[in-house]
Amino acid sequence: MDKVTAYRQYIQDFLTEQTKGKVIGGDIETEIIFDLERDRFLLIDLGWKEHQRIYNCVIHLEIRDNKIWIQRNQTDRPIADVLISMGVASEDIILGLQPPYIREYTGLGVA
Repeated sequence: MDKVTAYRQYIQDFLTEQTKGKVIGGDIETEIIFDLERDRFLLIDLGWKEHQRIYNCVIHLEIRDNKIWIQRNQTDRPIADVLISMGVASEDIILGLQPPYIREYTGLGVA
């Protein structure tokens, strides 16, 4: 299995795990979106809480140039650590949610 195929599977496994046992309440559901053609992966909460519309992108990951970009993480889990434990090289993880001038100090990839 090539690197990008493995990374896709790691991301899908991780996001699927994030939805197990997750109960928000009301009419709110969690959706996983896998765009395998463009290598974009999202975990979204959406629905209604009484009269308030809920739409929140909880996690947004992408694969660009054979690297995993963490674009959003609204959880308390450090996604980079989880990916590294799955076998992703630290230099292949880019914190897209951090400004470019900070990325060189993260111990992860720089792009």
